[in-house]
Amino acid sequence: MKLVITNATLDARPTSIAVDGHMITAIGDHVPTNTADAVVDAAGAAVVPGLHDHHLHLFAMAAALGSVQCGPSAVHSIDDLARALRDAPGDGEIRGVGYHESVAGPLDRDVLDRLVRDRPVRVQHRSGGLWVLNSKAIAERHLDASDGRVFRGDEVVRSVDADLPDLAEVGQQLLSYGVTGVTDATPDLEFAAMQHLAAAVASGVLPQSVTALGAPDDWTDPEVAQGPRKLLLHDHDLPTYDELAERVHEARTATRAVAVHCVTRESLMLTLAVLEDVGAVTGDRIEHGAVVPRDVYRTMRSLGVAVVTQPCFIRERGDDYLTDVDPHDLECLYPYRSLLDAGVPVAASSDAPYGDVDPWSAIAAAGQRRTPSGATIGRSEAVDAATALAGYLSPAADPGGPPRRLRVGPHSGLCVLTPPPVRAAVVVSRSGQLVSPRG
Repeated sequence: MKLVITNATLDARPTSIAVDGHMITAIGDHVPTNTADAVVDAAGAAVVPGLHDHHLHLFAMAAALGSVQCGPSAVHSIDDLARALRDAPGDGEIRGVGYHESVAGPLDRDVLDRLVRDRPVRVQHRSGGLWVLNSKAIAERHLDASDGRVFRGDEVVRSVDADLPDLAEVGQQLLSYGVTGVTDATPDLEFAAMQHLAAAVASGVLPQSVTALGAPDDWTDPEVAQGPRKLLLHDHDLPTYDELAERVHEARTATRAVAVHCVTRESLMLTLAVLEDVGAVTGDRIEHGAVVPRDVYRTMRSLGVAVVTQPCFIRERGDDYLTDVDPHDLECLYPYRSLLDAGVPVAASSDAPYGDVDPWSAIAAAGQRRTPSGATIGRSEAVDAATALAGYLSPAADPGGPPRRLRVGPHSGLCVLTPPPVRAAVVVSRSGQLVSPRG
């Protein structure tokens, strides 16, 4: 498909852009339109490359599409939760997602047994780190889990007959927001899962470029790029210094940077201490950076680590943070502006399905820092839309680095932007197809 975008603003200058499939063929003042299959009048709007979400979970997103929503935005009491689970279609296992204790307190095997007795049930905490199973689900898996609570056990909890999910709907959802590239942050992906991802990208079922932090060390298929090695630190059971140092050494032996999950002060301090001793390399990154005290900023800058943050979490979970998080940690919760000012690269992301996949919502949240009730957390950490967008425009291999630019040659998709509050008015896929954006 030959497409011309006229009356566009690119790098603050008026211009037109010609796209033919995977290539931008011309940028300038006098781009002909007579041979184009479609002409889009940008009406002076800015045009930017397709966005890159630097941290999400593709398989979990696909699974969530067929799951019961159990979070505070969907259910508000134990009775609501019971109805939602019992109303799940079919007669097989019920998979719930997004649960938080603010709905009806802690869940365990006995609670789920009281809610649903005739079907296996598993409910995931919204953190993604805890599954709770009822007795039928435990029996099917022959698990030794007396209370039904399984921490960081996705491979154990997964349905025994579960196939790898179709990623088509996830790909189209992302594309409708202008997201044309993603970094999958799921750790330790099996070879079959990687092949499934590669096939989805090659066939166009998944229209995004994909980098995988959980790719095996011997992964070579160029359809899915191997990213830094994901190191998932279990906050309820942190590794020792020597254990984490050994894991970083293993990554270095495989010529890989590391992407370390840090959502507590303790996990961040441990990670930085190890990187100082073992040595940081280009590409090392901190996933989440939920609690970052200012006295480590200089260390982070000297190490050259980037922070991949999630502005949407304050918008979605902020009221719970105000109740549950230590006041000293609230002062340094999901920092953004101060990290940038200290010279630490920062890129926003969604952590979907555990956070809202909509990047434009995240960009707005980064500038507001408001909780669901309207309270503000860390007002001084707010960044404007252009700054947050720049993180989504940074390359997969350099989150928070210089934004990608549109140039003649291969492209990674395009977005024509709306006036503020900024969103995608027009989306062009990596293959050069026009896509209807989400409102």
